[in-house]
This record gives sequence, C-alpha cells and structure tokens, in this order.
Amino acid sequence: MAELLTVPEVAAQLKVGRTKVYDLIRTNRLASIKVDGCRRIPHDAVRSFIRQQMGEAA
Repeated sequence: MAELLTVPEVAAQLKVGRTKVYDLIRTNRLASIKVDGCRRIPHDAVRSFIRQQMGEAA
C-alpha cells in the first residue's frame, strides 16, 4: 500500500512552499488524489517527480 503524504509534508521534502506543490499538482507534474476533499500525494509520486527532475538536469 502506498504511503500518502500531505501537501506540507511534500513541501518539506522538496524544500519548496506549499503554493509550489499545488502548482506542480495543477500542472500534472506531481500526481495526487483527493480523500474527502483533502489533497494527498503518494510517496511514489514524489520519488518519480525527483527522478524525472534529475533526468532533465542531466
């Protein structure tokens, strides 16, 4: 089962603000789901995002 993270938890991991996390979600660069109106991001989605960013930087 995938671990679900809150927006503030993802922001802390990525060292960005919560607005940036919502921007990544809005632009479909970071996958997320809604659970009873609360936005949650699968831990695997964060890892995939980081891998993708590292690949683009290479």
